[in-house]
Amino acid sequence: MLNLPKPFLVLAPMDDVTDTVFRQIVNDCAKPDLFITEFVNVDGLQSPGRPKLLHKLALSSKEQPVIAQIWGKNPENYYKTTKDLINMGFDGVDINMGCPVKAVVKNGCCIALIDNRELAGEIIAAVREAAGKYFPVSVKTRLGLKTVDLSWIEFLLGQTLNMLTIHGRTAKDLSKVPANWDLIGEARGLRDQLSPATLLVGNGDVISRPQALELANKYKLDGVMIGRGIFEDPFIFSTSSPWPNFNKEQKIALYKNHVELFAKTYKKGERGVKTLNKFCKVYINGFEGAKELRERLMLAKSTNELLELL
Repeated sequence: MLNLPKPFLVLAPMDDVTDTVFRQIVNDCAKPDLFITEFVNVDGLQSPGRPKLLHKLALSSKEQPVIAQIWGKNPENYYKTTKDLINMGFDGVDINMGCPVKAVVKNGCCIALIDNRELAGEIIAAVREAAGKYFPVSVKTRLGLKTVDLSWIEFLLGQTLNMLTIHGRTAKDLSKVPANWDLIGEARGLRDQLSPATLLVGNGDVISRPQALELANKYKLDGVMIGRGIFEDPFIFSTSSPWPNFNKEQKIALYKNHVELFAKTYKKGERGVKTLNKFCKVYINGFEGAKELRERLMLAKSTNELLELL
């Protein structure tokens, strides 16, 4: 089982963002208490398309402890994938039951499972069976599909989870309205009643370490997950971030490190160079000429071209 401080801070799973490269960069800047990978589809992993997805589960020794997040529809594939994750050296598994992307919901996956609780229960049971006693099982979800539905949280708390993360919005909300932390607090109350051993983590609109700790204390949470806040400050998990004082040369050097590690990690082109565009604004901002440099960088077609420009 994971030995985490309280409250603990988690780097959120974000598609095409929290890959092994970015996790290593974050680790070197200021390490969170827990990493979670970008999400990977179990049905794809247990199909002929498996080789194209394995890069999403690439792992280095720096990223510890780290949980793999998975999603899909077939309980048997969840079982097989959980066994794979144990053998790969992960520290736990997280089931994505919160993604609000329309195509995913339309396919009956992630947050759509709120309307198919029989299947949701089968999926969790399959993962728990594969995990055994010592491999932690968690779920990340939202407050509801179109409207808030705390009976969904009650259902999940009845599944003997090691951890439950709640994003304080419904799927319909996307990120258009502020996260509702008061409802996350209500969910924590339900946890206390129904499953005291389940760690409860809150998520939504956290942009600094002090804010995360304040929310954890206010709502008596075990942990807080930080997602898009990492784009504002790569040192967000630090007790005293140096980022506000970083100059142009330091920011460019950090992006260069990211690009070099990306090139070294994905030698066979497993990821397109365009995925690096998501990070360009993280590093290349706040100095004279940043906008113009970003525009040139985002047109680059290779890591070599990026490194030349940097």
